[in-house]
Amino acid sequence: MKAQPPNSVSEPDLRRENSMLRDQLDRLNLDARFNQGVMARFQERELSLLSAGDLVQLLERLTTGMRSSFEVDGIRLLLLDPCSVIRDLLAAQINSDTGLMRNIELCTDISATRYLIDGLDAPWLGPWDDRQHRALFGRRLGGSVALLPLRRTDGPVGLLCLGSRDRQRFKTGQPADFLGLLAGVAAVCLENGVNREKLHMDGLTGLYNRRHLQHRLEQEVTRAQRYRQPLSCLFVDADHFKRINDVHGHASGDQVLTALAQRLRTRLRSSDLPTRYGGEEFAVLLPQTDARNARSLAHDICKGIGAEPVTLETGEQIKITVSIGVAAMPEGDYGSPREAGEALLQAADDAVYRAKEAGRNRVVDAADGA
Repeated sequence: MKAQPPNSVSEPDLRRENSMLRDQLDRLNLDARFNQGVMARFQERELSLLSAGDLVQLLERLTTGMRSSFEVDGIRLLLLDPCSVIRDLLAAQINSDTGLMRNIELCTDISATRYLIDGLDAPWLGPWDDRQHRALFGRRLGGSVALLPLRRTDGPVGLLCLGSRDRQRFKTGQPADFLGLLAGVAAVCLENGVNREKLHMDGLTGLYNRRHLQHRLEQEVTRAQRYRQPLSCLFVDADHFKRINDVHGHASGDQVLTALAQRLRTRLRSSDLPTRYGGEEFAVLLPQTDARNARSLAHDICKGIGAEPVTLETGEQIKITVSIGVAAMPEGDYGSPREAGEALLQAADDAVYRAKEAGRNRVVDAADGA
């Protein structure tokens, strides 16, 4: 029998080694495919956030979209909102029956949530802590949690919380690079979304401006057509406003407009959209409101505003009245949403003009004819 060289490897050993190397390569390929899938999912979610059309859509993608995409059992978004800026921006956009806000908390008292965010500079992954996390999610999940701090250069923006019943889903020490990157993108998108919404706000009255009305009008018409729901519009015009500016000054005129905006707000639902259309004229979109109820609301606004004078900062009181035009989208109008929306605005505008021609301090319905 021929002896083998001192450092030679037998054929069976080579086969075993090759088999081990093939198994190792297969595992590496599986890991690579898994990581590629994870990266693709994160990139898809980041692109979804970056492409959100408005703040509401962004919040939906950060909550319900994120929960579906990552298949977690619970999600909670805490946003720091000490001056109620976000709350005001959302007030006219979210219907009272929406489920979006069930997953979102707007924190006006920063000190109450500071313990969750302070010192949290990177995602925290770990086991469920019933004392802390039950209050955060509003229910018991057990399992594990990922807390993603949302930060900008000037400080924290909020906290995105992911919860799972699986104890192995978010483990302490687990790599969280993708989660950190996603949190950074989310923070930037939130900041940009809020700033973009502010561009649609009227700086004097705090109402949305004409630009935002045009943005929302087509959406509301499309929704009304799709679900066969009524949609109405009011045009509210302050009577003899030029005289107020001429007699009392423009600063007093600004105070009157601010007071009118506030009185409109108090008489509207959260789903209604009051806007400063221009000058002393306000437009109000009334989703799911037919002509009869729109007229009733218009009379209530007209009577209420006329019954209470506006008190200026000087203590002087100014009696103010308004003229209101009412229009409703015709039933069965399934034409172009843009054209239907413009026709609705034009009808309400024509009606308020007729109200002023008829003596002011009154309501005129576009359906009553010229």
